[in-house]
Amino acid sequence: MGTSVERLLPSDEARELLELTREIAAKELAPQVQAAEEAAEFPAAAYRVLGDAGLLSLPFPVEYGGGGQPYEVYLQVVEEIGRAWPSVGVGTSVHSLTATVVEANGSDALKQEWLPRMLSGDWLGAYCLSEPQAGSDVSAIRTSAVRDGDEYVVTGTKQWISNGSCADYYILFARTAPDPKHGLSAFVVPDGTAGMGFGAPEKKMGLASDVTTQVLFDHARVPAEQLIGEEGRGMHVALSALDAGRLGIAAVATGIAQAALECAVEYSKERTQLGSPISDNQGLQFMLADMAAEVERSRASYLHAARLKDAGRPFSRQASVAKVTATDAAMKVTTDAVQVLGGNGYTREYPVERLFRDAKVTQIFEGTNQIQRMVIARDLLR
Repeated sequence: MGTSVERLLPSDEARELLELTREIAAKELAPQVQAAEEAAEFPAAAYRVLGDAGLLSLPFPVEYGGGGQPYEVYLQVVEEIGRAWPSVGVGTSVHSLTATVVEANGSDALKQEWLPRMLSGDWLGAYCLSEPQAGSDVSAIRTSAVRDGDEYVVTGTKQWISNGSCADYYILFARTAPDPKHGLSAFVVPDGTAGMGFGAPEKKMGLASDVTTQVLFDHARVPAEQLIGEEGRGMHVALSALDAGRLGIAAVATGIAQAALECAVEYSKERTQLGSPISDNQGLQFMLADMAAEVERSRASYLHAARLKDAGRPFSRQASVAKVTATDAAMKVTTDAVQVLGGNGYTREYPVERLFRDAKVTQIFEGTNQIQRMVIARDLLR
């Protein structure tokens, strides 16, 4: 049933990319998920396969090694990855977020130096924004970057960093001046930079293979040429990139919900009670219908925002709408999928239990859904 999702794609190339993604998801990703998630293993081999296939660089310019694909195609690829393995879908979205920062804000020299490596398929990125006391409130960031000759000396702690300790480079947001809104700056920091270290992986409810750690900076020296754009523009850089990142999370959440729906539909046709499949029960049919409506609504919301982005039009509010819609739907659909499977849904024998746990954090990261509602309301009322 997975491949029966009705997709309107803009080109033959896009159709081939989706077919390739489904094939990789079915053959390479899906067989590994259960064991890797239970062991909380970082899926390095999965990223290598996706990188070799060119699926880690789709929405970026061809001149830097990207795929030159519109965002609406890239997001549908992310949805398919998320449907097979949500942790890898999130890691793919985070990687794209890091490259977006450099592509949209870096000087020509910085882009020529770093983007080809970021888009090579060999490198994976991490996004160092959140801190122990600065999650949704970016202005509360305390990590400092003090200019010292041709370098910045960075000290501070980043928290909840996906791909932490496993990435090849980190996009770092640090304070170069005390002004809460105009004192942040962004940097590219490659793995192996002296003075950079990592905390132990967080023990999380779900997305166990999305390895998440603190990233620690203790007088780490970052060359000044690794500053992204101008000093003091970090707040703008972070928030504009997050609009695109929220669409990646919406796509992953849609994939989670799609996978849960498929599992519930198949189970309902196979499970018999009182001599007939439980799918004959109208109450259960209505439940499945509502789940399907949630999934399609989610997909429509992220695609609308992506098409605005592709057209060069403002899409910030629509990105927040998509993030709220898709992640709230993922939580509802996975909850209902557990219910459809009954006692079996509560066991690890079936994937809906893991999908339920994976769905929860999508309502929290890259801006909580409460923050998204503030963004939407502010845009409506301004």
